[in-house]
Amino acid sequence: MSKTTLLLAAATAVSAVALPGIAAAQDGREPFVGPRVEAIVGYDHLRSGSSVDIDNTRDLKQSIDGVTYGVGVGYDAALGNSVRAGVEAELSDSTAKWDNNNGKPNVFNLGRVSADRDIYVGGRVGFVTSPSTMVYVKGGYTNARFGLIGTNGTVSRDQRLDTDGYRVGAGIEHQLSGNAYVKAEYRYSNYKKAEFDFNGTTPDSSRFQIDTDRHQVVVGAGLRF
Repeated sequence: MSKTTLLLAAATAVSAVALPGIAAAQDGREPFVGPRVEAIVGYDHLRSGSSVDIDNTRDLKQSIDGVTYGVGVGYDAALGNSVRAGVEAELSDSTAKWDNNNGKPNVFNLGRVSADRDIYVGGRVGFVTSPSTMVYVKGGYTNARFGLIGTNGTVSRDQRLDTDGYRVGAGIEHQLSGNAYVKAEYRYSNYKKAEFDFNGTTPDSSRFQIDTDRHQVVVGAGLRF
């Protein structure tokens, strides 16, 4: 299944979950408590996290942009009347990429860089500000994969870069009905460790230090059970 098909599926899921709940009434359950599933879609921006700008002598592409989309699960529990604490996990992908088809090098000095799947596991703490609205902060571990193609003009090598880092973020969630909700969220991720995963029988590389920043703004819709 192509990334375009997955993107359309995620966007359709967000709409399908959100629209039926708009006209629904609250059913009396305690808000923002219990297991949940959701779909997300939004803006994705990745950039070298170095404090030194290496783009001082030539036109190097230091960032990639695209659309992130995926699915998530979680569980939230009540800690008193207005505080919620929960755990969550998310699997997402991205359309962000750079193709070196215009003769200009990028910061990776590779023919193509594409953001692939991203796995996140973490927790969040929320504060119920009204019966239908909660604001929250979140944080946890993220593992992102990038697809790379390098070439010297004669030989091309296709490989993957697996990276480990952390994610922090904040958002607002609005309950539409007893089991439907929508949310908007900003999150920042930073990747500090990486390894090259080569195709075929070539051994993977040892782990090494990197510094890559990721900024995302997403909207989502879900169901709580």
